Amino acid sequence: MTKKILLAISLFLLLGISVYVYTYKGHRDIESETADYVVTVSGLEKEFTSNDSLAYLKYQDKTIELTAQVTTIDTTGNGIVLGGKIFATFKNRLPKDVTSGKMLKIKGRFLGYDELLQEFKIDQSSIVH
Repeated sequence: MTKKILLAISLFLLLGISVYVYTYKGHRDIESETADYVVTVSGLEKEFTSNDSLAYLKYQDKTIELTAQVTTIDTTGNGIVLGGKIFATFKNRLPKDVTSGKMLKIKGRFLGYDELLQEFKIDQSSIVH
């Protein structure tokens, strides 16, 4: 009887640990990943205009790299708007040398398209040198 209880407790603990490890995976380090896609602002717009379902499947939660001109800087939200269409938030503080009008190459995780603001959202961004 004691062996059955001990076996049941062991199986329960093993199952619990397995579920925990599966659910709480380690965080991705987007900065060290290679980009899945190198895109342009106009290229993203075209893909989402032609078929947004396929575009979401392609880019959702993927690391993308793009180059565009800085149009707006949001120092309180630690983000920038690139090409008037890409809102990118940075993992770390926004570098001081980022100015409006400057061409910038960034890499980050693609989150999606905000139809209300008509902006693409990227987080965990970093500047590619």
